[in-house]
Amino acid sequence: MSTDKQTAELDLQALIRRAEAQEDFPDVPLDEFTPPTYEEWKNACIALLKGADFDRRMRTKTFEGLVIEPMYFHGDTEPIQPKTFPGMGDYLRGVEANGYVNAPWKIAQACDETLPEENNELLKHEIDKGSTVYNVKVDCATRKAVDARKCQHIGKHGCSVTTLGDVQTLLDGLKLDQYPLYVYAGESALPLLALIVAAVKKQGGDVAKLQGVIGANPIAEYVANGTINQSLDKLYDEAAAVAKWAVKNAPAVKTIFVKSNVFSNGGANDVQEVAYTLATGVAYLRALLERGLTIDQAASQIMFGFSMGANFFMQIAKLRAVRPIWAQIVKAFGGNEESQKIHVHGRPAKFFKTVYDAYVNMLRDTTELFSGVVGGVDSFENSTFDEPVRKGDEFSRRIARNMQIILQEEFGLLQPIDPAGGSWAVETLTKQISEKIWAEFQTVEGKGGIVAALKEGYPQDQIAAVLAARFKASETRKDRIVGNNMYANMTEERIDPRTESQAENLKARTAAIESFLANVDAKAAIANIKADDVDSVIAAAQAGATIAEIRQALGTADVDEIKAIEAHRWSERFEALRETTEKFKAEKGDNVKVFLANMGPIPQHKARADFTTGFLQVGAFDVLGNNGFKTVDDAAQAAKESGADAVVICSTDATYPEIVPALAPKLHEALPNATVYLAGTAPAELVETYKQAGIDDYINVRSNCYKTLQALQQKKGMIA
Repeated sequence: MSTDKQTAELDLQALIRRAEAQEDFPDVPLDEFTPPTYEEWKNACIALLKGADFDRRMRTKTFEGLVIEPMYFHGDTEPIQPKTFPGMGDYLRGVEANGYVNAPWKIAQACDETLPEENNELLKHEIDKGSTVYNVKVDCATRKAVDARKCQHIGKHGCSVTTLGDVQTLLDGLKLDQYPLYVYAGESALPLLALIVAAVKKQGGDVAKLQGVIGANPIAEYVANGTINQSLDKLYDEAAAVAKWAVKNAPAVKTIFVKSNVFSNGGANDVQEVAYTLATGVAYLRALLERGLTIDQAASQIMFGFSMGANFFMQIAKLRAVRPIWAQIVKAFGGNEESQKIHVHGRPAKFFKTVYDAYVNMLRDTTELFSGVVGGVDSFENSTFDEPVRKGDEFSRRIARNMQIILQEEFGLLQPIDPAGGSWAVETLTKQISEKIWAEFQTVEGKGGIVAALKEGYPQDQIAAVLAARFKASETRKDRIVGNNMYANMTEERIDPRTESQAENLKARTAAIESFLANVDAKAAIANIKADDVDSVIAAAQAGATIAEIRQALGTADVDEIKAIEAHRWSERFEALRETTEKFKAEKGDNVKVFLANMGPIPQHKARADFTTGFLQVGAFDVLGNNGFKTVDDAAQAAKESGADAVVICSTDATYPEIVPALAPKLHEALPNATVYLAGTAPAELVETYKQAGIDDYINVRSNCYKTLQALQQKKGMIA
């Protein structure tokens, strides 16, 4: 050990000994400080704001219509403080009395490799590395019960499954009696459940020991795609049959997975997401009750999945709000206390993930995971940072998984029970969002329920309005998307999408399917399938019926289309903008060139030149900077030599009245086709003067960044 390190160690030990010897610490009186009143604090803020509006600067209005106050007080929130403990009453503070102390939230990392054998290895690997759930993502074709041999996009978003052999390969060697199995099945759980149960039986497993969810969500599939392959009434019949079978044969398996992502991916705010998802859950409760299940049986079959968004405290509040609302709903149906407990599965909202600067998604995922845990999720599926671009790899999956393990093992988040409970801010937000969720839920119920509301187009229109507001906020950079509409990384190398070969996938899947079917004759078993007899479907699966054959035997139908809720991401428009520039550069060897007419010494123009550079680089344009010009003639000549498509004058408000009338006309003379901008804003009395001088537009904090850059692209010929 070096001398410096030895000295430091001795000093540290001496401090520790003194601290241990110090039994009584002296009192530190604080009576010299007079606690300020709120009004005094507010007046001090107003003084610092130098005339800016206090409400606009210090209060934040959310997309839910709530207002985030700059400060919350005990006196204001005392009436709404929780009066019960976790595991009691309406379950506001959690459904378990001891929180995560004895039962940590489940780590459910999604496994989505295309081929069943590869996904089987991934499932085992995930458990070995710390996951506590076998979370299988099946591809779009499987969720629609389409034979992989007739699918154009094998492996899209998940694992391809067609035959019993595929499922046996997928589940081979998994410890299904120890770890829950999560599978989202799409429109109906029956075909996939039949194959899974058949595989478990073939492999000598005990179906009664299965746990987790093999769940359908036909309403979500309906609104996501605009149509479904069977009528909702028939799908409800299948859901009821599956639920009855599960209650009797696999009581730890849930068969309805009410996921909110169709709403959150469409841009819904948190009130809409929760209200429409709960309304969907109620539709399933009613359907199951009408088909002979009790309320306690029906409620036991439902798992909810919610997306964690970018507003940290709002996510905590919405999860705390959803528990008492669902408890109230189930209680109104006559459900017992156990049935009133909601099971919440969380995952980061894909809406807030970006393609550019994708590594920032790690930070977004971390905050969203953290808010979910503080809010009290029962299980969590953390997304990989590269999710918007491709399926995850070993690195991205490890990062995603280890975030959860670190929160459990290093951050000690298994210890606090309802950590947000009593927070003046969170309790206030919880009450406010609860009231809004309940009001929106009642609006949907007043329209006849979620299906009637969707056919009317009400949720779609409400979500579309919020999506438009989100896009506008991102266009003007009120909402900052790091690496996209702010702080674009001009040296970034895009993540390799690692596009899968559909020809190779089709070849591999065709070989596996036909090899299995070579010695199969399931015609008789398929003929005996009855939608209300789950055992007949399982028997057909055991005999070798494919998922497509099972679906055909159960029946399909043409269903009236409804307005779909398309999936979006908040950064997609800026990504498209930048991709347009990059494509043009690659094809034409040219780009939008913007010359900065920086006037005066560096301190005079630097602030606005830096702002303008960042503003323009969002579009991946070439920004031609410099150290400033002493005269307008020098600036105009340099601009002419640059051959730029646009020029931005950068200096100070104090110097603009002299510079702009002299420089702007010279810039138009030097570059007749160029657009001339002024960095900053003009006082009302100078707007006309600057316009007459030749200022075409302004670049400042209130500018619409997206439209400004798009106009430059259009002028350059990048877009029509």
